[in-house]
Amino acid sequence: MARPARRVRNHNGGPAMSLLDAARDVRENAYAPYSHFKVGAAIRGASGTIYVGCNVENVAYPEGTCAEAGAIAAMIAAGETEITEVCVIADSPTPVTPCGGCRQKLAEFSRGEVTVRMATVDGPEQVVTVADLLPGAFGLGHLGHGHAVKG
Repeated sequence: MARPARRVRNHNGGPAMSLLDAARDVRENAYAPYSHFKVGAAIRGASGTIYVGCNVENVAYPEGTCAEAGAIAAMIAAGETEITEVCVIADSPTPVTPCGGCRQKLAEFSRGEVTVRMATVDGPEQVVTVADLLPGAFGLGHLGHGHAVKG
């Protein structure tokens, strides 16, 4: 069974490795017995801490979770709410973009200019921004008056 998303730090409390290395390492823990398509994701929070996640499939296909969602959940569980950088890696001939749902999740916790590095295990990469991935993202402004964020 796959390990849960985890925080990656060195003994000084700073980042222990690059986002790409963290995503590549956690990808190996993906639970993908049906598609055999392992994905790893790493996100950097505003504190500099790297949070990782991998895809977890379920025999009831819609019940699986994406790597990006796992990394975001680990960040939220640690008490952070802002993403400053994203990296996703998969074994694919071309870089794989986050799915639509994960694009919206990334937009929830990122500014539009946050970079998203999409990589393959064999080297090809593409770098875009969250705004590039989800132009016109649904946001708080769409909810109308009386829907203020309570913190």
